[in-house]
Amino acid sequence: MYTVPYHQAIHDVVLKSSPAFRYFPALHPFNSINLDSYHVTPAKLIHQKILTQGLQNNTLLSKTLIELYLSCHLYPAAKLVFHSIPNPSTISLWNSLMTAYTKHHMFIDALELYEKLLRCPYLCPDSYTYPSVLKACAALGRVGIGRMIHNHLVKTGFVSDIVVASSLVGMYAKCSVFGCAIQLFDEMLQRDVACWNAVISCYNQDGQADKAMEMYDKMTTSGFEPNVVTITTVISSCARLLDLERGREIHKALIKNRVDLDSFVSSALVEMYGKCGRLDMAKEVFEQVPRKNVIAWNSMIAAYSVTGDGKSCVGLLRRMIDEGTSPSLITFSSILLACSRSLQLQHGKFMHGYMIRNRVEADIYIYSLLIDLYFECGSISSAENVFEKMPKTNVVSWNVMISGFVKAGNYFEALGIYDEMIEAGARPNDITATSILSACSQLTALEKGKEIHRTVVDSELEINEIVMGSLLDMYAKCGAVDEALNVFKKLPSRDLVSWTSMITAYGSHGQAKEALRLFDEMQQSNAKPDGVTLLAVLSACSHVGLVNEGCHYFIQMIGKYGIEPRLEHYSCLIDLLGRAGRDHDLGLNIARLLIEKNPDDHSTYIMLSHSLASGNKWNEMRKVRLKMKELGLRKNPGCSWIEVNRRIQYLFVQDKSHPESEMVYQCLKLLKTHMDGDELVSHWGSAIIHTI
Repeated sequence: MYTVPYHQAIHDVVLKSSPAFRYFPALHPFNSINLDSYHVTPAKLIHQKILTQGLQNNTLLSKTLIELYLSCHLYPAAKLVFHSIPNPSTISLWNSLMTAYTKHHMFIDALELYEKLLRCPYLCPDSYTYPSVLKACAALGRVGIGRMIHNHLVKTGFVSDIVVASSLVGMYAKCSVFGCAIQLFDEMLQRDVACWNAVISCYNQDGQADKAMEMYDKMTTSGFEPNVVTITTVISSCARLLDLERGREIHKALIKNRVDLDSFVSSALVEMYGKCGRLDMAKEVFEQVPRKNVIAWNSMIAAYSVTGDGKSCVGLLRRMIDEGTSPSLITFSSILLACSRSLQLQHGKFMHGYMIRNRVEADIYIYSLLIDLYFECGSISSAENVFEKMPKTNVVSWNVMISGFVKAGNYFEALGIYDEMIEAGARPNDITATSILSACSQLTALEKGKEIHRTVVDSELEINEIVMGSLLDMYAKCGAVDEALNVFKKLPSRDLVSWTSMITAYGSHGQAKEALRLFDEMQQSNAKPDGVTLLAVLSACSHVGLVNEGCHYFIQMIGKYGIEPRLEHYSCLIDLLGRAGRDHDLGLNIARLLIEKNPDDHSTYIMLSHSLASGNKWNEMRKVRLKMKELGLRKNPGCSWIEVNRRIQYLFVQDKSHPESEMVYQCLKLLKTHMDGDELVSHWGSAIIHTI
């Protein structure tokens, strides 16, 4: 609704522009217009009166008319008024329109107007021009134009103007060019609250929340009074740092100073308390917000999401809708994340159904969360359905499905999705490479791994440490020791995982001396081994029968590194003693002790039965197998696979579903006949056959 004071301002402008106008009361626009009606007609009638009085070239009147049209959202009319002036020679008129454009989010129009201004031979931008232009650059992410303006400001000296310089800092901050923003801030001789806010926000967005708090302290000690923007940012920094004490301190100061908490500050407080585990405080602040906007609701839902309370998140969503606030994509993402964390499949399905019913246009992040939810809850078919329906416009769409299959242990399916991705023309990135190499590692698919390696080189991902670490792990598990070593040598830096992978590669292929040498080298590099590293060392000793060395490292694991042995370490020790033919009874005793400790673990029984078989104690071995049967313990069926023409062919024990299964079984029968005929079955072979 138009207000009388605004139109009175126009009236005053008209009288100032043309004093003679007061002698024609019948022509006054305000005598014939109902100022209280919400309609665009008054603005057009005023414009008509101005034209009939020949006042269209009056700068002050044109400026006010432009503002009136913009306030009525009549943007083309405002433009028309400006462009109808033959030679708008007053810079304030340009600045007024430019400010109005940015105020109404017409950023492209603002930049186009600035470009037109630069072509004016008789006008130059002034200190009032640049804040609006820089705001438009920031909103559009046009940092290139911003840099050019920066250079111009340095040449013209406008960079010394505090408002202009502050706008420049804000532009760099919003365009995520944090280095330039901070450098410019440091060079400023004078500062205002806006530039302090911009640089504090820079550090917060850049993940340097501690530095943001440091700048906040400097700001307050320098005598500047923080405003709502400052407080919102520093509370967000406290949330990132999980600094509950400092956050509460700021909150108490706000209450003490009777600061009116708007929805932004309140939302930041809710987020901070939620992330710091004080759900009670988050709820207290939230309930005190009189008019809750979508940001406030999202903050409270996110607080519940941190704890994985999907039920409460859904309850808040219902209340949010009942109170008249429409959920955003951030709302849905928080709820889906909560459901995924707590494995609440039903609530997740409810959210998915709600989005379908209400025709929510999901983005790639929402689709990814849905797929992740279904994988986490074991509903792989649902994840596949979402993937089929989601747009596959970039690599992210494919990555989420590949990584989901890998996490679920469906490595063959992961390779299948990767092949589809390549056929679709999508370019793999570092996340793709890391995920698919993990699948190759688990399947020991060397040829496929080499193919991925070539893609890594072509995509210039060799500088990525995580990708190279995955590549090393793949070669190590595939038994390609030389290739693994080449990758290991090219690593820019070596972490615990890369050392362990290379030790595993040596140890798994009988090069125990090299594995132990590398372990010594690792210790000299100050890298501290963990249980996985020691398992690789023990396994290396076991493969070649280095009993003394294996026992030495087992004792060192406990005494020197303080690592408590797990089942796999004991298993390796038993295997070491058994293979060497020494202390066989000690190995059996350890196995029996482990069964007493873990009576429901089938792997311990299998380990004991193999040890008994290696000692030709067949009767005892059969008793162990019968005990497993009585307890209902079953060994997972054995699976083998072979890579032929870059395709993985896999076979399970007693499985005849493979299209070539008949031929495979005939080959096995033929091989066994030859082996029996040539008497090639050794003591170990007999033991294995007897076990089967």
